Order: sequence, then structure tokens, then C-alpha cells
Amino acid sequence: MSTARPRIALVRHGATEWALNGRHTGSTDIPLTAAGEQQARQAGHRIALLGLRDPLVLTSPRSRATRTAELAGLEKATAWDALAEWDYGRYEGLTTPEIRESVPGWTVWSHPCPGGESAESVAARADMVLSTALSQLEERDVILVGHAHFSRALLARWAELPVTEGRRFAMDPAAISVLGFDHGVQQINTHNVTC
Repeated sequence: MSTARPRIALVRHGATEWALNGRHTGSTDIPLTAAGEQQARQAGHRIALLGLRDPLVLTSPRSRATRTAELAGLEKATAWDALAEWDYGRYEGLTTPEIRESVPGWTVWSHPCPGGESAESVAARADMVLSTALSQLEERDVILVGHAHFSRALLARWAELPVTEGRRFAMDPAAISVLGFDHGVQQINTHNVTC
């Protein structure tokens, strides 16, 4: 590996109306709010300060992620289905309190999403995304623009934790986390940085 410190930057999309209301937003294509667009622009300034090496930019295919990348000035971004948010199945569009009316104590980390994605399948997808990103780090850094729960899954898996430990990481709208290495050990260099 070169003497440059290889990094993977995780960027969550800016605010949406559903996110502000606590509604689980997986496959539904919700646009950014005006504030979310401003957050995306500000994220672009923070990303520029990182001085990433010719980054490969990959985004979720959802417009809230692709628009965040565009507003952040991340040119040549490629949409990739593997970066989509957790599939919430029948819980799509519901809030956690609404789900807990029928499933007390429910969280995406501890309970299934009927008709949606299991924690095991999210872990496998996160591992595949990280493996792909790792394969690029010899030559360039990587920026992954996505969503809250899936970014938290990526953080857990990078730290070599079970995907369910994603519950211990926050990921605010337009926040940036940077994954890197210390003496060859994967580490989280910075986490959940917002303006």
C-alpha cells in the first residue's frame, strides 16, 4: 500500500420529511427538504477538507442520496443498489412507536422486519460493500453516500462487530464518518461529523 493513509468516507443523505418524523424510509424515494439540501452543500465543504485521493464516489440509488452527492459537489458518482437503506418490509413508512404498538420493544437491530431484510442479510451486504471499497484503497479513497441504518451497519462491520452493534452509532443527516487504519488495524477515524 502507498504511504498515503487510505480512507473510506461515509456520508448520510441530508434531511427528509420522513426522517424528521421518524418514519422508516427504505425503498420509498423521499426528496430532501430545503434544509436537507443546505446540509448536503455543507457536507461538501467538510468532504473537501478531508483531501481525499481521487475518490471513487458510490451512492445509494435513492434520490435523497444521489441529490446529496450532487449538492456536495461529488462528481462522477455512481449509484449502486448495494448502498440502499435497510429494507423495512411492512414497516416501511411507520415510526418505531407505531411498530411497538404490536411488537413491544421492537428495533431494527433486534427484531425482524416482516417482508423486509434481516440483520444477517444486511451484514452480508455491508461486508460486500466494505470488501469492494477495500479493493480500491491501494489507488484512491472511497466515498459512500447512503442512509442512516445501513451506514451504521457499515460502521459496525468495519469495527469487526456484529451488525446489530450498529445500534451504538449515531448517523445524523448529512453527517460524515471516516474509516481508516492504525498500524493495519481498521479503525473509525472520525464519526458523525456535522456542521
